[in-house]
Amino acid sequence: MIDQRTVDAAVADARVAEMAFDDAHAWLRAQPVLTEPLSAEVWVTDPSFSHVLLVRHRIRGWVPPGGTVEPGETPRAAAARELAEETGVSGELLPVPAAVTVRSYRADWSPTLGLSYAAVVDRDVPLGGENGQPPRWVDLTEEWESAFPEDRDRIRTYVRRLATETR
Repeated sequence: MIDQRTVDAAVADARVAEMAFDDAHAWLRAQPVLTEPLSAEVWVTDPSFSHVLLVRHRIRGWVPPGGTVEPGETPRAAAARELAEETGVSGELLPVPAAVTVRSYRADWSPTLGLSYAAVVDRDVPLGGENGQPPRWVDLTEEWESAFPEDRDRIRTYVRRLATETR
């Protein structure tokens, strides 16, 4: 069971996320109780809004840094932790979540509420991360292999919107 603080934070962030996919709001309303796992990730772009920072996952391919929200942790805190663990980057997350989605990350898991946060980080910052899961800046015009190919257009759309709002 997920603690109430985490549930409240997840629901609040889901409600204000700039984009929603996979009928996430309807799915959330239909859930009498949120169950584990919850997921959080970070869509990291550079100040020129031309690249995104991805991590090569051994099974899922190129994906944004992210993972499971741990007990007692808010999704926002989980996203920041995962970003640091998987890329070595400590970027400040933008105040409004980028997106909310519902998907199954493994065949044996129930659908998972996922929150995507965003950060703008200079590409000169040194990258680190976990062994066997290298991070890399990817040009947004590139196609990248992923278990979630729809994420390419979702991230591109968000970054274009962010670039327009920022300029």
